[in-house]
Amino acid sequence: MRHHAFGRTPFIVTDVGFGAWQIGGAWGDVSEADGRAALNAALDAGMTFIDTADVYGDGRSEKIIADVLKARGGERPMVATKAGRRLSPHVAEGYTKANLEGFIDRSLKNLDVESLDLVQLHCPPTEVLYRPEVFAGLDELQKAGKIKGYGVSVATVEEALKAIEFPGVLSIQIIYNIFRQRPDHLFFKEAKRKNVAVIARVPLASGLLSGKITRDRQFASDDHRNFNRHGEAFDVGETFAGVPFEVGLQAVEEVRKLVPAGSSMAAFALRWILMSDAVTVVIPGARNAEQAKANAAAADLAPLSADVMAATRDIYERLIAPHVHHRW
Repeated sequence: MRHHAFGRTPFIVTDVGFGAWQIGGAWGDVSEADGRAALNAALDAGMTFIDTADVYGDGRSEKIIADVLKARGGERPMVATKAGRRLSPHVAEGYTKANLEGFIDRSLKNLDVESLDLVQLHCPPTEVLYRPEVFAGLDELQKAGKIKGYGVSVATVEEALKAIEFPGVLSIQIIYNIFRQRPDHLFFKEAKRKNVAVIARVPLASGLLSGKITRDRQFASDDHRNFNRHGEAFDVGETFAGVPFEVGLQAVEEVRKLVPAGSSMAAFALRWILMSDAVTVVIPGARNAEQAKANAAAADLAPLSADVMAATRDIYERLIAPHVHHRW
């Protein structure tokens, strides 16, 4: 894996990181033992970036990370968490300095640290991005030492472009994969110009781009691929990247033809993301140690050819873009 600066911060991160949503919850049954094994395998493979959130398993993900890092000792990876989704109702008015400080204090305790490496607003209502007082409050929390920096996890390209207008925003987390290609138009250009770190999430479109999901696959009741198929719980773009299930399966079969011999589709999909030099780190999740090791190995694949990249763009434009391009 390559190592590079995380935007304008002093952190050096690997281009493949560990997405800790799965070890928190909403992905069916992932035992705590499997979660710990997955994280340890990722760290053993050299990953130096972990992404979590305070709502992943109501703090379970953060606590597992804290325990694993304490047990391992040595140099710590960069740990990014998120705040805001604990609000009920989740409305712009709730994004006050006091509320955010309360969420940050809780994450400090869960992660067992004195200062958070990075806190990200967790897909806030769009209106939050038009409230300078929210970012002024984060500036104050940074000056107080509770956070080393902050960013925003966004749903749309428009939100990303608005967020980086605030000079204190160090990073943007956004969905980017073969099925969600719009970020590489204007946003990536602007992020590079401002040296804003880009965290690519949902890289495998909730497993579709692993090539292992079939039409008759049944998902557990507590798996978001069951309960959020149509956006019932949160933005539908977080589930299968917003692509209708049947359409996604059709596109997967076309992508499968492009995967080089000896490579998995998941590794191919991750390598596709890393072809963009605007992406700082991609954060695939892992349910177990085997998946974490496979994710790390994806960075070692040879660069994809221009013909292959053009073919993935054609698949996107023909099958996927009509469903997602205008929405996110």
